[in-house]
Parts: sequence; C-alpha cells; structure tokens
Amino acid sequence: MKIFNSQSGLKEEFKPIEKGKINIYVCGMTIYDFCHIGHARTFFSFDLMVNFFRFLNFEVNYVRNITDIDDKIIQKAKEEGVSFEEITNKFIKAMNEDFEALNIQAPNLEPKVSEHIEDILNMIKNLESNDFAYSRENSDVYFDIEKFPEYGKLSKRNPGDQDSGSRVEIDKDKKNPNDFVLWKKSNEEPYWTSKWGKGRPGWHIECSAMSNKYLGANFDIHGGGLDLKFPHHENEIAQSECANNSDFANYWIHVAPLNVDGKKMSKSLGNYFTIRELLKKFHPEVLKVFFLLSHYRKPINYTEDSISEAKNILDKLYESIRESEKFDSTNTDRKIFDLFTEALKDDFNTSQALKILQKTSQNLNSTEDENEKEILSNTLKSLGKILGIFNYSFKEYFQANLDQGITRENIDKMIAERNQARLKKDFKKADLIREKLLSLDIVLEDEGSKTTWKKLV
Repeated sequence: MKIFNSQSGLKEEFKPIEKGKINIYVCGMTIYDFCHIGHARTFFSFDLMVNFFRFLNFEVNYVRNITDIDDKIIQKAKEEGVSFEEITNKFIKAMNEDFEALNIQAPNLEPKVSEHIEDILNMIKNLESNDFAYSRENSDVYFDIEKFPEYGKLSKRNPGDQDSGSRVEIDKDKKNPNDFVLWKKSNEEPYWTSKWGKGRPGWHIECSAMSNKYLGANFDIHGGGLDLKFPHHENEIAQSECANNSDFANYWIHVAPLNVDGKKMSKSLGNYFTIRELLKKFHPEVLKVFFLLSHYRKPINYTEDSISEAKNILDKLYESIRESEKFDSTNTDRKIFDLFTEALKDDFNTSQALKILQKTSQNLNSTEDENEKEILSNTLKSLGKILGIFNYSFKEYFQANLDQGITRENIDKMIAERNQARLKKDFKKADLIREKLLSLDIVLEDEGSKTTWKKLV
C-alpha cells in the first residue's frame, strides 16, 4: 500500500510500526461555530481511510481531538454574553449531530483539551527542564526553535526567511520572532494554575500532549487539513520530538482545501455553507460522492454543477441496486474487488474507485443473467459501503430531503387520488396530479398497478 507522506513529499510504501495495527491521530474541530462543508471534506476523508484500513483487517486506533480552549471560543462567549462552557457544549453537540447525519464514524477516542491540562503542563515542564522552553518575568512560556535544528522539515520553511512583522505577532519577550507559545498567561476565564502563573495552553502543545498520552511518542499517521501543516503541525513535531527524544509521526496526511465557485469560502463573501445548511438541500451521500470525485490531496471546488454531477452518479448507482433486496447470497466478484482495493491502496484514489463502481453498475444494468445480476449487485453494494455510501434503501434515498412544503402523507394521498382517476379513466385528472407533483420535483413511476415516487433534487 502506498501513502503520500507530506513530510517527504513522496508516495511511500506504508509500513505500520506494529504489524496488523495502526495508530492514527487527526486534528479535530475547534468548536466555536457550526461545522462547514470544508470540515466535512476533511473528516470524511479520514473516515474513509480508517474504514478502508479496517476493511484490510488492520486494528485501527483512531484518535481525533476536540479543541475546547481557544481565543475564538472565548471571544464568541463574550459576544453572546454566555459562559465559555455554553459555547463549547453547544457546538460539540452540533458537531456530533452533523457528523452523525453524514454517517461519519466516531473515533476510538475524542479527547478534549480542557480534560488534559495536567498532561500539557507536564510536557511543558519537560521541555523547560531540557532547555527547549523558556520564559521571562511575567511572560508567556515559549518554545525555542533554535534548539531544534530540524524545525521546518515538514513545511520546508526556513525560519530565518520568515517575515516576523507579517507572519507572526511581534513579541518583545521572544528570543526569536518565530518562537511559539506553550503556555499563555491570563487571568481571564478559563484559566488554570501553573508554576508560571494562571493561564491556558498554547494551541500547538495540546495535540502533542494528547497524542503522546494515547498513542505514544512515535505512532503511524498524523493527519489534518492542509491549512494546519504550518505552523500547527510543524510546531507539534518540534515540541514532541524534543520532549520525547523520539521520532513523532511516521506518515503525515493532509487534506486539501475546499473552495466555493473558485473562491476561498468566507462569510464575508456570502459563499460559506455549513453542513446542516447543505443537508437541508442534498442527501448526505450526495455530498460524499462529491468529495469522492476528487483526490483528497487536490483542492476541490464546490459548485451547483459539481453537486448535480455527484447526484446524477449516485442516482444511477442506487437505481442499479434497486432490486438487491431480493438476492439471498453474498457472492461477489473477486476480480472487481481486487481492482477496487488496488485503487484505494494507491494513496486512497477514490476517483478511480468510484469509476470501478460506475463500471460495475453499467455491467449490472446490461446483463440479463440472474446469477450475474446477483453477484454484481452484491459486489456493488459491498464496495459502496467501503466508500461510505449505500447506507440507505432505494426508497429512503430517493424520498429524502422533502423541503418543498409537501409531506409523504400528502404525496401518498395524491398518488391514491391519481390511481382512482386512472381506474375511472379520468386521465386528465391523473395527468394533472402527476404534473403537480413534478412541479414539486416529485416524479412518479408506474409499475403495473403499483406507483412509486422519487424526489428529483
């Protein structure tokens, strides 16, 4: 299996530290707002990776943290005139609801920063005692990057080339403008008591402390969004390797950003979409197929056309497995499985894997052989589950997201009226009912005396 390692810049053969086991740490949400579609892309990508590793029979220990201490959270609490805890509780609950709606599996562990202050303080004390951290009278505690000659090995940035005036906040207490905070002194809630006075952790130390506690000094994979590569992940490497005198993560995986109509997503531009907003318009698996169409390392562009393309693909795949419930066996096509597996073993090539599903769907639709239909249908459903789709029945998928002011009860009532009109040969009335439903994006399908319906968009 090959994985692109962000640190080496190369696609490398994946070799876990312990045979059959994988330890993976992913930087999770800073919970001061609702999750947006970019977050969905990142966490779905890692969800798929973990799912595939487990399909390959690896025992995966997946840790994804929650950052519940942050200046943005404090500012949000001030703006809303509520406590710090109200903000964190509200958005942790919202995050869990959004991820559950997307069928993104929970990690094995989801540690919060606020519950690991002692671990963080111990790591800072370790760094200080080994002369990697320093503080001045009444100052914050900083990491001394000059004590770590390999600083910049992940991002390939030279600290001496940094423009301290524009890239980092100038601080007279720092030895080097690019030294970063380990402990921020503050009397503002929330704060904790330490040997350096009241304060709270710096952003970067939290992940080093929690990954060390749950996965050890050296583990297999560390991941996150590409925007975290510098400075967050660079600083994690520095403080972790210095604190533990050990290698940190063996492989680094970064998911590229998501743009909207070719522009960076921003509330000020009016192109900012939360997960819950989009799930009112689109089925969760449509969003997943939209993500699958692009490799995780490539920036992805959200447009109405790209979502429509994803929906058309998923509609056809669900149409192919419409009759799958009638098949009893679990027989699958080994050759198709192998092709699919090889695609995902090549640095999680989801676009190629999706093409294999589409080709299987086409073959299923064209065959008249019932045995072959059964095998291809089973194969298609099994492969789709690995990609995170086909978690719904045909009916559940096509009848989701009713937001046009019409209920299932209304639709069933109109279909019954139309069937009565057809029995009485009142085809004009029957056609009017069909057209009315079509205007609400509800299409009817007649199979003899039985009528079913699907939502078009």
